[in-house]
Amino acid sequence: MMTLKPEVVAQLERVLSSVEMLLPKAIASIDWSTCHAANWRRHSFSGFLEPVKVTDTSTLDELLGVEKQKEILVNNTKQFLKGLPANNALLWGSRGTGKSSIVKALLNEFASEGLRIIQVEKEDLVYLSDIFTMVRDEPYRFILLCDDLTFEVGELSYKMLKSALDGSVYSSPENVLIYVTSNRRHLIPEYDSDKIGGKFVNGELQQSEAMEEKISLSDRFGLWIPFHVFTQERYLHAVRMCVERHAKERQLEIPWSKELEEEAIQWSHDKSKRCGRTAFQFSKNWVGKYLLDK
Repeated sequence: MMTLKPEVVAQLERVLSSVEMLLPKAIASIDWSTCHAANWRRHSFSGFLEPVKVTDTSTLDELLGVEKQKEILVNNTKQFLKGLPANNALLWGSRGTGKSSIVKALLNEFASEGLRIIQVEKEDLVYLSDIFTMVRDEPYRFILLCDDLTFEVGELSYKMLKSALDGSVYSSPENVLIYVTSNRRHLIPEYDSDKIGGKFVNGELQQSEAMEEKISLSDRFGLWIPFHVFTQERYLHAVRMCVERHAKERQLEIPWSKELEEEAIQWSHDKSKRCGRTAFQFSKNWVGKYLLDK
């Protein structure tokens, strides 16, 4: 038997170690009966689904000022869970208005009915076909969530998502819907120059080719659900509901006052945003100080 020199053995060990780093991790299959959410984790040339412990306890009732948006998305999700026709959804609009919170609340509402969520980062959308293969035969219904998504023109992940929504070979299986949240209605930055090149055809103004391309992705979502900043009245109502909820949790009654209202308005000015997130943050600050003083 040939004996290898020590330096050769050391070199082989280094090569094996390098190869081992490239191989996918040995990950046990997810037990979806107990796991309600997962993240896609990239590793080397592929990746794996990593179970996530759900710690967000948000409920649909707790989301204020977005009643119409909740109704649309809840109905669509119920259709999906019952195996009825349902649409992929684009939730777009101003930051802090509840886009991501609604999706998380849907999981808390419908997990017992078989709903599961897989969160995917933009860079990992190129692995959509791998994810679809992993869950295609599972007896659960999956929302594939891509949160806070924006693209630059020409990105590969843009093309993969477009193909998945388009019903091509990369299209999602029957038990998967795609929900995307974004601050941009068309997911891609828009410029004044995009509007140049429009022309009239049979008396109607047609979009420029640049604009048509930018709309082509968002147009593939069956549902466009807009989220806008609150009016002051709507914002103050959200603040009041949040304060009452914090007080109720502690079996207290915190009176609404002119001082509270003025501070809530000032808080929204300081944050430059009237939305559910701002109302929630202010209420925590106010209730915390109120209880500390007491």
